[in-house]
Amino acid sequence: MEKIQEIWFDNDRIYMKSITGKEFSRPLEAFPVLKDANDVERQKFYIWGNGEYVRWQRLDEDLSVESFLEEQEPNFDNEVSRIFRRCPWLNIGEVAKFIGMPKAVLDRFIYGIWQPKEETLAAIKNGIRSMSSELSLAVS
Repeated sequence: MEKIQEIWFDNDRIYMKSITGKEFSRPLEAFPVLKDANDVERQKFYIWGNGEYVRWQRLDEDLSVESFLEEQEPNFDNEVSRIFRRCPWLNIGEVAKFIGMPKAVLDRFIYGIWQPKEETLAAIKNGIRSMSSELSLAVS
């Protein structure tokens, strides 16, 4: 099993070098908490668990070696992403809070890292419809 030796960031990606010298990288979209963090926050991490994990204490984010071994890249050609591209003024964090979903999960659906089940997609759409109704009532 690979163990983490080094972590760095470049061009919207996170890189990991293992103790065997292999390098792995993933898009930051796969880790929305890190994507939303600034450069200083990203640099404040430590490797733990005998090289199996990396932790950002201030961000409350942990990644495992396995996270770097996945090869899925973002795929913005998905329904959730299209909704948010059509309505760029929507605050993703506030939409997530309104529908009772962690922002990092909604981000992963938007980036196409994860695919929502039908009922989850329906909940996202219904949440946005409900927000729209609330806005309409506010200006009536």
